[in-house]
Amino acid sequence: MTAMTATTDDTLRIDKWLWYARFFKTRTLAAKTCNAGGVRCSGVTVSKAHHTVRAGDVLTFSQGCHVRVVKVLALGKRRGPAAEARALYEDLKPPESSRAIPQPATTGYRPPGAGRPTKKARRLIDWLRGGG
Repeated sequence: MTAMTATTDDTLRIDKWLWYARFFKTRTLAAKTCNAGGVRCSGVTVSKAHHTVRAGDVLTFSQGCHVRVVKVLALGKRRGPAAEARALYEDLKPPESSRAIPQPATTGYRPPGAGRPTKKARRLIDWLRGGG
């Protein structure tokens, strides 16, 4: 067998690999992401879930608010535990820490002096204006 020919053992469907590597909770979610064009394989946009992936390919896709860039090291035979899944890829761009992402402000918080004045502040304003 030459280097140019490949057997079916050398490749795997990209949706299966993403599921095996535990990037998606279900294979259906992985397939939907692939079909929507949300995955790139070595710089080429993947438009079908049956696109094949092999060891050495670089995958780029979004996961939540992070863009993941991973290199395929192995194909895997099953969806095993997380430690087994981590052996399938090398993370080329680890996700930023959660502290770097701005968190939304908690609801109901208002800095002092902002917004509607309190009853005490309204009485002070009335007294300063010469009323009451």
